[in-house]
Amino acid sequence: MPFVENLEDLIISRRLRVPVGAAPAGSTPGWGEQAARQLDAALLSVGFKCSAALLDRLSGLPGETVVDLGVRVLAAVRRLVGDHVQHNAYFIDFPANVPDTLEFWAGLLREALLDPVAAARVRAPALDLLTLPGYGRYQHSYADLLAAHAELMPLAGDRVTVLELGGSLESETRALYFSLAASEVPLAEEDLAALRALAAFCDAEPERVPMRENRAVVNEARLAAGRSLLVDTVTDVLRLACGCSGGDVTLSAPTRFRSFRRGERRALLRALDAVATPAKLGDVPRHREQWKRLGERLHPGEYPQFPGAAAVFEVARGVRRATGLGSRVETALSAGRAAEAVDLLGEAPGALLRRLDHLLRTGPSAGAVLDAARAAAAGASGRVLLSLREHLQNRLSPATRRVFTNREGRAWATPDSRPPLEEAVVADALALLDEEITRRLPDPGELIVDPDALDVALPLSGKAVAPGLGMLPRGSLSRLDGESLRFFVHWRQSEQRTDYDLSALLLDASFGNPEHISWTNYGNDFGAYSGDVTDAAAGASEFIDIRLAAATKPVIIPEVHVYTGESFNVAAEAFFGFMTRDAEQEGRPFEPRTVRMKSDLRGSGRVALPLVFLRGDDGVWRVKWLHLYLRGYPDFNRVEGNRVTGSLLARSVVERDYLRVRYLAGLLRSKSSTASAHTTYIGLHAPATPPAGARVFTPSTLHELIPA
Repeated sequence: MPFVENLEDLIISRRLRVPVGAAPAGSTPGWGEQAARQLDAALLSVGFKCSAALLDRLSGLPGETVVDLGVRVLAAVRRLVGDHVQHNAYFIDFPANVPDTLEFWAGLLREALLDPVAAARVRAPALDLLTLPGYGRYQHSYADLLAAHAELMPLAGDRVTVLELGGSLESETRALYFSLAASEVPLAEEDLAALRALAAFCDAEPERVPMRENRAVVNEARLAAGRSLLVDTVTDVLRLACGCSGGDVTLSAPTRFRSFRRGERRALLRALDAVATPAKLGDVPRHREQWKRLGERLHPGEYPQFPGAAAVFEVARGVRRATGLGSRVETALSAGRAAEAVDLLGEAPGALLRRLDHLLRTGPSAGAVLDAARAAAAGASGRVLLSLREHLQNRLSPATRRVFTNREGRAWATPDSRPPLEEAVVADALALLDEEITRRLPDPGELIVDPDALDVALPLSGKAVAPGLGMLPRGSLSRLDGESLRFFVHWRQSEQRTDYDLSALLLDASFGNPEHISWTNYGNDFGAYSGDVTDAAAGASEFIDIRLAAATKPVIIPEVHVYTGESFNVAAEAFFGFMTRDAEQEGRPFEPRTVRMKSDLRGSGRVALPLVFLRGDDGVWRVKWLHLYLRGYPDFNRVEGNRVTGSLLARSVVERDYLRVRYLAGLLRSKSSTASAHTTYIGLHAPATPPAGARVFTPSTLHELIPA
């Protein structure tokens, strides 16, 4: 039962759909309608409600069934919005009555001097202000906090997220499994874990599994069930072995391989033997050490019937030589034989397009390189085409610095020393890409696009984006409604004392003239900090409240710093989010129905930059999604220490021209046929009554729009 409930939670949180099976045989509806209405009212308190179809379906079920399902649904959405924990604040009246920073510290010192034990520490040669009595620990209970705040006044602007009626758990699980398995973009770590659970539950086989990491996860289930494996490169087998050993299928970290059963060894070696052609052996040196360790577990010498598999381990040990395509291309380029490099890359269309910018600058001629790109475009993935399109549309107005982001969201910047590309060459490259992308798109029939979704960036990679409520891909732009903005962080330590600090970096329109709000500066004329909590054994929350109408800075960058203790991926729990309210709304520091976004913090970085709030020339505030992490220092990270880096990276995302839904919608409209009877809808939320047979794309399924 717990496993099934986990799948149910997964469907609700990922798809905002409630799986509802048939009523138990012989049961009568009873008081199901009353229970359904009570569930709808309870959901509304946390900003959710049942759709009309879901409410009608629940009303026809026995009351006991509705209550049991309702308890699970309510728990799932509370976790989704961050209301499953108690959000206390250091200053009980926050955002009112937050003291001046210097007055607060002076008060702590005064109290310490009146305490004989604490006074001895105060008079010590070196004074650590953070060790003063009472600092960093809640001075009141959560019940005291609730008593100090009035009830939230519900307003029309509060968030109401509709939960749709789903099918049976089996059908909903199958649909999510197929969607994740067939994704054309890399999945987030959490989605890979979800795919693993779904693969173990579903017997059905997806038709296509294009991403290598996804294929490894699906192959784990196939290997366990004794089915044939989906492999076409030797590296596919290595990824599978890593996944079966509880390791990293992305191969970015070494794996300690487990002992494999004889049947598993035979299956892995058979699959390896089938793909170990001379050309593909060139992939082995890239992961030489991993292959050596795997060979110690598979014992290929015991299976002479698989000579190709034995050759793989011979290459890994250096007994046999194999040169990969990348090595041959680099040799040709370093020797000045660019034409030869272009010919070699013709064997790998995706690799050629990824190097197109470099080849246009160093190749034999722009015309020859574009001809090669035109031939390669038909064989490359849709994601590669879209990524190259986004890259090239930013080349005509390059930034002074290039910003790189790895799969964990860690970002760094270097000066951009690339020579510019000719405008005509870029225009020709963009035209051939647009032509090929358009060719691959389906006929959308009647296309309906929510205007609010036009500025959502296409999800060309989901690696750095942890799933959550209201999450959008990096580079997306969305309108911010409400008069008061409040962002928050909550964390709970696993073993050692952990202190996270929520801060706000405030900048002018040119990303200069910095100010900040943090534990070293409790506020200004338009913002206030809820107070520093330095121990999270039972969980801790911090808030920053901004009155947008009074804000004198048009750029606000929330930051979460690991001051001491466990990093985001070690802590028992860590998440960030933001709320918006109207001026007349008071309520608790955390009100779930006002939460617009909430997502887990993760990764090895010690500083998180989730998003940036921007006030445009029209006076409207908008959110630009960053999903960035900085390495930071091992301890004592503060907003004052990364002003330059934080503003530089945020500015790079703000100024970059991301490929958005607007672009893809334009291409889809050019293929729309009036003869087609179906409808395609793209929006931030599913429509209340979509046409029968309509294909609906929301942020959770936007990756399905990326053509194969």
